[in-house]
Amino acid sequence: MKIVIVGGVAGGASTAARLRRMDEDAEIIMFEKGPYISFANCGLPYHISGVIADRESLLLMTPERLKEMFNINTLVNHEVISIDRQHKNITVLDEKTGKKHIETYDKLVLSPGAHPFIPPVAGKDLPGVLSLRNIPDMDEIIEYINNNNVKKAVVIGGGFIGVEIAENLQHMGIGVALVEMLPQVLGLIDPEMAALVHQHMALHKIDLALGDGLAAIEDLGDGKKAVALNSGRKIETELVIMAIGVRPENTLAKEAGIELGARGQIETNQYMQTSDPDIYALGDVSQIIHLVTGKKTGVALAGPASKQGRIVADHIVGRPSTKFVGAQGTSVVKVFDLGVASTGLSSAALTREGIEHKNVIVHEKNHAGYYPNATELVLKLSFNDEGKILGAQAIGPDGADKRIDVIATAMRAGMTVYDLEELELAYAPPFGSSRDPVNVLGYAAGNILRGDMKVIEWNQVADYSPEDVTFLDVREPIELIAGKIEGSINIPLGEVRDRLNEIPKDKPVIVYCAAGKRAYFAYRDLVQHGFDVYNLTGGYKTYGIAIEDKYIDTTKKLEVKPVVTAASTASESKEIKMDAPRIKVNATGMQCPGPILKLYNGIQEANPGDVLEVSATDSGFANDVKAWCDKTGNELLSLDIDNGTYIATVQKGGAHPIASSSAAGSGKAMVVFSGDLDKAIASFIIANGSASMGHQVTMFFTFWGLNILRKDTYVPVKKTFVEKMFGWMMPRGAKELTLSQMNMAGAGTAMIKSIMKKHHVDSVEQMIQTARENGVRLLACQMSMELMGIKKEELLDGVELAGVASFVAASDDSNATLFI
Repeated sequence: MKIVIVGGVAGGASTAARLRRMDEDAEIIMFEKGPYISFANCGLPYHISGVIADRESLLLMTPERLKEMFNINTLVNHEVISIDRQHKNITVLDEKTGKKHIETYDKLVLSPGAHPFIPPVAGKDLPGVLSLRNIPDMDEIIEYINNNNVKKAVVIGGGFIGVEIAENLQHMGIGVALVEMLPQVLGLIDPEMAALVHQHMALHKIDLALGDGLAAIEDLGDGKKAVALNSGRKIETELVIMAIGVRPENTLAKEAGIELGARGQIETNQYMQTSDPDIYALGDVSQIIHLVTGKKTGVALAGPASKQGRIVADHIVGRPSTKFVGAQGTSVVKVFDLGVASTGLSSAALTREGIEHKNVIVHEKNHAGYYPNATELVLKLSFNDEGKILGAQAIGPDGADKRIDVIATAMRAGMTVYDLEELELAYAPPFGSSRDPVNVLGYAAGNILRGDMKVIEWNQVADYSPEDVTFLDVREPIELIAGKIEGSINIPLGEVRDRLNEIPKDKPVIVYCAAGKRAYFAYRDLVQHGFDVYNLTGGYKTYGIAIEDKYIDTTKKLEVKPVVTAASTASESKEIKMDAPRIKVNATGMQCPGPILKLYNGIQEANPGDVLEVSATDSGFANDVKAWCDKTGNELLSLDIDNGTYIATVQKGGAHPIASSSAAGSGKAMVVFSGDLDKAIASFIIANGSASMGHQVTMFFTFWGLNILRKDTYVPVKKTFVEKMFGWMMPRGAKELTLSQMNMAGAGTAMIKSIMKKHHVDSVEQMIQTARENGVRLLACQMSMELMGIKKEELLDGVELAGVASFVAASDDSNATLFI
């Protein structure tokens, strides 16, 4: 029997080797259009940076070695350009000589892989606009970097390859911007999990441009280029790497009349046979069944391709002992210090598929917390009402891959969340915990299915108003400085039993803590006292980072001042004591609120001007420390990460941190009812003046005052006819406001604006921006918005939706409340 294989790497090479092991007499010929028959394409980004130093280590097999070991004839730089199914032959082009020849076959195996997708934009063919799929691509990128002394690069695409390339370019000292059309990187995981990745990449100085697509690439001369985005932003660079994704290399099959699937992959059965029984297809080019949905799809992963090669070879030689039943898409990617792993489908993908499911998120340590260098794992599990596992995600510096492998195995075996509770996994303090994070996931999911716990998710919080539910925060008061859900009441877990009378029983209670464990303890207490309770899964850690990531530019959010050097202190207006002792605060291995409490205690013992260096492995610490410093009068000098450990350098301010931030009645609260220009000016003059004196200012905009917060451009949102009428009649934003008196058909308004400009008084638009920069909270009355047909999308960025309870809470903390 003569078997011809088109394409090498994981699929083709594994097929060839298995064929020879099963049939010593078969004639096996393999064609590869590139110069390398088998190489580690997953290792390519790491050789670019030098992490994998030896280029030859990427070459897994050579034609000579295949001939010697397996008696397989391999021709590289030979492209198969057509298939004649009727006569069972192929036409092969020798790319070096340009000659063609015909090769017959008894069985044909197609493993051509996939090719990078390059969008049809202007400038895509400029020098220095490259992609990475094989060894020659890698060599070209390395050569271009070295020959052009590249210092700035833009990566287009936030999938596995894009993220890996961005990391490795940054490892070389190249400044990197990553552009992704979706609002997140790594689309296989859910947004709140991706938010952790965004934060981590930003800490490693990757400039993220998310939710923004590539429009064009402009040539600036001298090797410089400008990457123009759909938003209008332009990024100057010297190198552009296209990593948008891949498309199946299906031209041969298509031209031969072999059936293709909806997404261009070749249709196959469980033995990887195509619509022509003498032709097989495998790897990136083949269409398979997804084990969760049962639908046809494609999975561009080396693991499934290698397994398919074994199945193809067995079927060809008459040993169909195994079938390829499908794939669940188990994967892991390294993102600097993080492992990001997943299996099955994300919650977002399940929702798109119309699959009913529940989710639970836990924050656990990779090994025993008391053993040194314990780091945090964030795990998410999706499952249905019967307990069937539909997908899982894990993120952390160590152990994410191990946990996902366990869950992937459980899924393949048909195990349920109840089985996760019972798994007996290896334990010793350096490696795990007596209750492994996988067990904890099972416990949490089992609690939900047994009715022991009801949960809500981070993206459902906005659906509830403090008027309709009670948000109960059971963290310690010190933790609230780093942030809280607006309108919530704080009763620390240890005080809940004694303060039940402070919690209303006439409406549901949404309880939360940092990660969900303390909230669960409170939950069980409350439900046994007759309360209707829900636990916020993942706690404030998940909620806080997801909400910030959704509305705030990650790269700006995480900017902190660099560590001040001796050379720069002379020009600093604020004195930084470089000879101050560096007080080491070790909070590694501690769960929230441990790191913040450690920092608080360290600040209390330090003198003004002292510098504390805090080390923590809790992922929430990166957000908490910045918010805590902002609100306590201390200064965050730097925030870095090293192998999963967050290192914050904090200088103590002059005032006692907590006393200065928690003084009762020091804030100012304002109700802005009017939408008149003069009253808007007065409101923001008072607000900015109060903020400049250190007061926390809350402005509650209701009815006509809401127009001040509207964007001045049209926002396409779905409205009823009446809502549209309201919108047409009301001013759109601060620019269209008019005077309450002496407007004179707009003449008076124009005059006052002219006078303001002459006397260097900011416009209302500028005042709003100043207020936001000064930390003034802008609250929009949700009830008024509904009555007036104003949608959230029409409001300025940073405006919070709130009810009366939120304003009353702010008023309670104020010593002055104004109505304008």
